[in-house]
Amino acid sequence: MADPTRIRIPERLFAPAEFEHFEGTCELPVLKAGPDLYSFAEPLRWAVDVTNTGDAFLVSGTVEGQAATACGRCLNDAVFDLLGEVEGYFVIGEGEAPEDMDDDEFDVLPGDRTIDLVPLIQAALLLELPVLPLCRDDCKGLCPSCGKDLNEGPCACAPAAQDGFEEARNPFAKLADLDLG
Repeated sequence: MADPTRIRIPERLFAPAEFEHFEGTCELPVLKAGPDLYSFAEPLRWAVDVTNTGDAFLVSGTVEGQAATACGRCLNDAVFDLLGEVEGYFVIGEGEAPEDMDDDEFDVLPGDRTIDLVPLIQAALLLELPVLPLCRDDCKGLCPSCGKDLNEGPCACAPAAQDGFEEARNPFAKLADLDLG
């Protein structure tokens, strides 16, 4: 069975200005973004156009799906709908990339004329992921003293402990009273 994320460039696309549309699904088990691991319950849907620019193939399109990870504050599930822009540039044969492109902005079309979309899909998704994944915008996180989920209500700790500036444990607590105005 053919891999749905590998596009074999048909002979007709080797004529300048030709293009073709491709689409399919991609199963990514996990995507690592910094300290966060994102999982995908459903296959990602992708659609791309491959265009012959004369000296290279331009791959452009979209990938969409739903990613899940742990909330950065309370560790509950955080789910995100993603829509990323897929883009790749593959130089044909011994051709040269445009002068305005760095070496990491293009690839050379492999000898088997097959483009693997997985790296392009992963790059597109990484650009769409949040820096700090939150289950909701107003997530209150966990109490730093007892670990209770503050989204479920207050804990029995002293208010200073809930704010994270308990003087006995935090050497930076004195900075909270610093007048910077």
